[in-house]
Amino acid sequence: MAVTIDLSGSVAVVTGGTRGVGAGITRALLEAGAEVVICARRPPDRPVEAAGRTARFRPVDLRDPDAVDALFGRVRGDHGRLDLLVNNAGGTGFRMLGDGGAARHARVLELNLVAPLTASLAAYEVMRHQSGGGSIIMIGSVSGTRPSPGSAAYGAAKAGLDNLARSMAVEWAPRVRVNTLVPGMVRTELSQLHYGDAEGIAAVGRTVPLGRLAEPADIGDACVFLASDRAAYISGASLQVHGGGERPAFLDAASANN
Repeated sequence: MAVTIDLSGSVAVVTGGTRGVGAGITRALLEAGAEVVICARRPPDRPVEAAGRTARFRPVDLRDPDAVDALFGRVRGDHGRLDLLVNNAGGTGFRMLGDGGAARHARVLELNLVAPLTASLAAYEVMRHQSGGGSIIMIGSVSGTRPSPGSAAYGAAKAGLDNLARSMAVEWAPRVRVNTLVPGMVRTELSQLHYGDAEGIAAVGRTVPLGRLAEPADIGDACVFLASDRAAYISGASLQVHGGGERPAFLDAASANN
């Protein structure tokens, strides 16, 4: 028997769903039948669509709690409910700790940890009063579980986000499930800024056990699973979607000496 996931009738909000990983998540949810609202400070360059359906864009600064509350109130008013929040918005540039200053690094923490907390609190106020509750997915990073020189504040925020999700999963059960999806390196329209040209991207991909960077659709498919009834008993978990992780450096060093 074929296993399909049908999210028809469900309503999802994807923060930062206008491009990159967020757009991949949005398209996967649309393909599964969900109604999707995407939010960011700026609209997408082109509509985010899949399966003949288009996500609805709402502008918001996720660092403004009043604006976030208003966004989720509008979603409830427009759709009558909220079944899924994907906290995807975030990111950082490369900056060594000694080069940034405390205030600059604090802004990275605000965007990658405080903003998801703010959005989750607003979503919970909708989900806890409706039949069926809801689900929240944090988009973490492998940077949260390894040293992250050049993005230390980002890695610290993602580590905190995973712990936050586990606490939410306990406090908000059984009404709301909360999980973290932990991507590794993903090939997006901005990959060249991090990994160089096509040859550089391919070379980086060869360091991954599965031999390539993830595509945004890989992350989206995992989100669809976590949002579905197939994951009804999964909460407080971290799902790693990283192609097998990283080959330990000592193996290459040992091989070089043989």
